Amino acid sequence: MTPSDTGDLTTNPFDDGQDGFHEECGVFGVWGHPDAAALTALGLHALQHRGQEASGIVALGPQGFRAHKGMGLVGDIFGDAKVIAGLPGRAAIGHNRYATTGETAIRNVQPLYADFVFGGLAVAHNGNLTNAMSLRRQLVRRGCLFQSSTDSEVFVHLIAISLYSTVLDRLIDALKQVDGAYSLVGLHDGALIGVRDPLGVRPLVLGRLGTAESNAWVLASETCALDIVGAEFVRDVEPGEIVVIDGDGVRSVKPFGHTANRFCIFEYIYFSRPDSVVEGTPVYETRKRIGAELARESGVAADVVVPVPDSGVPAAMGYAAEADVPFELGIIRNHYVGRTFIEPTDNIRHLGVKLKHSANRAVLEGKRVILVDDSIVRGTTSKKIVEMVRQAGATEVHMRISSPPTTHSCFYGIDTPEREKLMAAQHSVEEMARIIGADSLAFISLDGLYRALGRKGRDASDPGYCDACFTGDYAIPLTDLLGHPERKPALLALNGA
Repeated sequence: MTPSDTGDLTTNPFDDGQDGFHEECGVFGVWGHPDAAALTALGLHALQHRGQEASGIVALGPQGFRAHKGMGLVGDIFGDAKVIAGLPGRAAIGHNRYATTGETAIRNVQPLYADFVFGGLAVAHNGNLTNAMSLRRQLVRRGCLFQSSTDSEVFVHLIAISLYSTVLDRLIDALKQVDGAYSLVGLHDGALIGVRDPLGVRPLVLGRLGTAESNAWVLASETCALDIVGAEFVRDVEPGEIVVIDGDGVRSVKPFGHTANRFCIFEYIYFSRPDSVVEGTPVYETRKRIGAELARESGVAADVVVPVPDSGVPAAMGYAAEADVPFELGIIRNHYVGRTFIEPTDNIRHLGVKLKHSANRAVLEGKRVILVDDSIVRGTTSKKIVEMVRQAGATEVHMRISSPPTTHSCFYGIDTPEREKLMAAQHSVEEMARIIGADSLAFISLDGLYRALGRKGRDASDPGYCDACFTGDYAIPLTDLLGHPERKPALLALNGA
């Protein structure tokens, strides 16, 4: 099995230092369909928002496992019909990558594949193992040879050295040794396997695709990926559950016993696609409720409510409806900006934000504007957008954020800056407003966010969600970091996808 490299990924020259959350990864799997690889490519298209650096598919057919991987977007890698034709079989898994672990290189592109004593196994992983460095060190001492710099490869070696006989028992053995947040899809010649971590931090759903030719099963990070292939949503894979899909159908294994749910709350705010249904809740409607709650908490006199596109749109709609202020597209997003444009000189580098966003002067001029965005991380982009809106003639600019202040880094599969680079960890809200140049700045409260999700507020004893980026309440041990502060730079570099 030889992966193909479609070229190096060139970073955006206008990137101002990772200002904003970066997506995690997306996983997809099909069992029992003659066009498994084509369906997987479509599913990865729907999950493109979860990772744009690289993509890969491993298919299982009559001649065994075949793979194709590349750097870049799904359409660029799998747009050629010959590529899909080279991935025959009735089962396949795929992965979209945004690197929160390891370098951006073809060797780190998933799914990972290895030959074991029981046959071949491919694995695709969304999340982060917080004891990956410790496990990796132990495995290297035992003679394991790592081929990548991702924490995902730890799963492969733990399965390889396990003394159990079946693939499932080896996988369970591996899972019980790792700390972290993860959703996995795995493929061997006997089954498609899906796994969620015991707290269910990362999402994974099960779907069914019935056709005249097959009765196939689908695993995906989000329901929007089921929709694109015409699959029926069956249910969420439960926290701590392993689903095994083979010729006999689907069976469930729960090796961890009863576990609490700490689903990533930021999936509702930003990461999931608006048309997905997450943990039984439509994302689009949830974001509108968040915006309405934000308006109730921090309303201000204004003429227009303007979203920072695209993630701020549903929250801005909810805010505008609740505040009875007109909703307008005062900022237009250019969807055709790639990862490269020109090599800028220093004196035009500051113009980079205008490649992605431009002001709609007809909406903004002479108006008191409420800007609604999903988050402020470093604050550099917010500052440029506020400045752009003022230059378009706005008389006042009020910034409203549909998440609480981001004060802590994520170690569970979302690429975030170190805490000292998070604006809200270093400044008060009033200071932040002055820095970005807004007349006022407000975030939704933590209790307000929980109310928008249908709760009375946050119950500290049982929050039900992972909100560590707002609270510092890390539900899963940061094994590689705690007790070994000197490892922090390395942990931040090796921080799983």
